[in-house]
Amino acid sequence: MRILVLGGIRSGKSQWAESAIAQAVSGTQPVCYLATGPVPAGDAEWQARVAAHRDRRPRSWSTVETTEVARQLRADATATLVDDIGSWLTTAMDRAGAWTDGSVAADVEELLDAVSAFASPLALVSPEVGLTVVPATAAGRRFADELGLLNQRLAAVCDRVVLVVAGQPVTVKDTGR
Repeated sequence: MRILVLGGIRSGKSQWAESAIAQAVSGTQPVCYLATGPVPAGDAEWQARVAAHRDRRPRSWSTVETTEVARQLRADATATLVDDIGSWLTTAMDRAGAWTDGSVAADVEELLDAVSAFASPLALVSPEVGLTVVPATAAGRRFADELGLLNQRLAAVCDRVVLVVAGQPVTVKDTGR
């Protein structure tokens, strides 16, 4: 089972994805929580958000903080929740200089290949950028375009796609696997 969980900021997408992966493993298998964003020093509000995420996860889950999502998926067959694809893309764009003219195409292909090949339960959390205003800056538009295209490509290789709105899941795609 591969599921893409989309939603806006504070929509409840991460919490819903946590429940979905827990159900997929029936509480008997370990789960790897793959955190893709750093916790900046000196940002107490962001640290509190991360702590809230961490505190609601079962203690038996492992946490791996990395932006090397494809490498981690290829190296470990443990059921995995990736939170989130937007943070991963931000880092990939930074590395590639893609805010202006660089390309993240190779990173995206590597991620898609790893997701497609992953044989254990997998939940991917990603911001849905298609429901907001067009960003005012060129870099903002580039990010929204890249993430929108990436979400489409991830949706194509996932068995399920769920949009979480106000904590409520709306099934967008379900192949029945």
